[in-house]
Amino acid sequence: MQKRGRNFCHAGLQIDQRGPICLYEGQAHRIYWLGADNASAFRFNVYLILDHDEGIIIDPGSRDFFQEIFQKVSQVCDPSQIKALSLCHQDPDVAGSIKDWLAFNPEIAIITSERTNVLLPHYGVGNYRFYNIVDKPVWRFESGRKLRFIEAPFLHFSGAYATYDETSGFLFSGDIWAALDTDRMLVVEDFDYHITLMDLFHIDYMACNRAAVGFAKRLDDYEIEAILPQHGSIIPSPFVSRAVDYLMDLQCGLDLVYPDL
Repeated sequence: MQKRGRNFCHAGLQIDQRGPICLYEGQAHRIYWLGADNASAFRFNVYLILDHDEGIIIDPGSRDFFQEIFQKVSQVCDPSQIKALSLCHQDPDVAGSIKDWLAFNPEIAIITSERTNVLLPHYGVGNYRFYNIVDKPVWRFESGRKLRFIEAPFLHFSGAYATYDETSGFLFSGDIWAALDTDRMLVVEDFDYHITLMDLFHIDYMACNRAAVGFAKRLDDYEIEAILPQHGSIIPSPFVSRAVDYLMDLQCGLDLVYPDL
């Protein structure tokens, strides 16, 4: 097994909006939290994976925050080094800034599922390079390092997926393990309390227990060092197993709407 670099995702880490926050660093492979400065309970997280001079942004976020995210990227690397955007689904808080990024560089690849891709033209984008995670479930950096895409149907969109970075062991989970809060804590410190924040999202937005269990079982072969959702706080290594158990036990969506079926 490869030696991992340094993981900075420790419990209690606070959000600092002045710039990007490094979450992992090792052997020319770095991962950053980029924001954004959104005070609502639906605050969203944008992440940057930088391997040597090759960057991928995970869930680039709303158009309203494009300039903020762009400036934070500029503090880490030349934005022209961004080679791809990974969109776990098509919601505007995930994908809205696609138009701005493609205007900046039309050669940026759009990594997503086919079900998401058919909806992206509604953002007013023209032709672009579509990387289909179903046909090509592995992205290879020029260094040889890999990202793996794990389909997560109906959590909460039919074409949703998570992204696993082999080098760090980080799982970018999209809306899975999302939480609604205004505490501004970057990394979970009290998981029991965090469950109540995840419930606020999952009970209403996720399809059903069967979808949650199916995805959780797909993670059996992955060594996960941290879970990085698109909403709420990062779940560090000590709580990963409990986070998976949370999905296994989750009652949500159709389980509650049609309890007698």
